[in-house]
Amino acid sequence: MFKYLNPRRFYHAVGKKHFWEFIILAVFLLFFYGPLINMFMLAFADTYEVPAVLPQEWGFKWWKFVLEQKSLRSSILQSYGVAIITTICSMVLCIPAAYSIARFKFPGRKLFMLSFLLTNAFPKLGIYTSIGILFYRYNLMGTLIGVVIIHMINSMMFMVWLPASAFRSVHRQQEEAARDVGAGPIRTFFKVTLPMAMPGIAVATLYTFLGSMEEAQGTMLVGLARIKTMPVEMYGIILDYPGQAGAVFSILLIIPSIILIFAMRKYIGPEAIAGGFKMK
Repeated sequence: MFKYLNPRRFYHAVGKKHFWEFIILAVFLLFFYGPLINMFMLAFADTYEVPAVLPQEWGFKWWKFVLEQKSLRSSILQSYGVAIITTICSMVLCIPAAYSIARFKFPGRKLFMLSFLLTNAFPKLGIYTSIGILFYRYNLMGTLIGVVIIHMINSMMFMVWLPASAFRSVHRQQEEAARDVGAGPIRTFFKVTLPMAMPGIAVATLYTFLGSMEEAQGTMLVGLARIKTMPVEMYGIILDYPGQAGAVFSILLIIPSIILIFAMRKYIGPEAIAGGFKMK
């Protein structure tokens, strides 16, 4: 095995074609995973001085430092709170809209669906500025409600398009069979339609929660430094704290994403995602 560590021997062993494929793959992996590996390394580096490749001392010094900062602990709680509220409110508002789009044909239906794409089709800072003018008028600046509304605006495309596709996949005959045996419209929806559409709704919920966790620009503009989530706090950490503290905070920010993606991995696939972006 160790004889193949010699590049020349490895080249002759695998052949020219596979050698260059291996080189391209190695460069891609280094480019893609290199920053993540460096971030994890810095997070557990008690002492690290450039140009050393590895830290001089390992430990949890900076984890303790970050968790002892009151402002950072507050931003963690606010991020989770805003993400949970945004996800719940989006489901309550968007799932009925998605069901209506999937089941009823009405004039302007495709235009209505296309309108949810507009918030992602233009630079968001300009949209947030326009929204901020309205929020000043209705005293929503610097409030939790204002921040949640901003997060919901960003999530509506996923929370309408993906569930609408999931509802379309539920055949009307299945709903009619439940109605024939005496189930009412509400019971049919909760006992038949909703469970069968749950995979698409789960994917949309995941995107909504993760999108809320990483939203920074709108939160910074509307929150007016009163509502500071983790992405907003990251700006200050980059400027005011050592690199190790920033690495620790970055890991705390992505941990929920990793857990949710792993827990819902059976729902995440090209069919569920691509199917949700078809306008029929």
